[in-house]
Amino acid sequence: MTGSTEKEKIQKKRVPGRPKKTVSRSDFLMVRLTPTERVLIDGRAKKAGLRSSEWFRRAAKSAKVFPRFTVEETGWFRMLAGLANNLNQLTHLAHVAGLFSLAFKCQAMLKQIEDLLTKISRNDR
Repeated sequence: MTGSTEKEKIQKKRVPGRPKKTVSRSDFLMVRLTPTERVLIDGRAKKAGLRSSEWFRRAAKSAKVFPRFTVEETGWFRMLAGLANNLNQLTHLAHVAGLFSLAFKCQAMLKQIEDLLTKISRNDR
């Protein structure tokens, strides 16, 4: 049995030097920072016990990035702005002509605004 372990030792020849890394980082990303941003990143990295580059890589992996609003969402916001404008005009008319004559119009407008806000909140990110 000792003969087989000696053969294994002979077959496993040691390679001098540092072992090869499993993942090599060969790509570069240049980022411009303000001095304040640099101090902020360095401080957070130091608190985490990491180098700034390692902290930045980890932060990039766990960051949540929200896409811009879709065409449909942009339309909802435009509609909401238009409804707010109409409500403002109805409020002005209510002051001039009397509140009771415009009560039903205001209630309908508020219902539209409420429906639109529920659509927007359902699609909240």
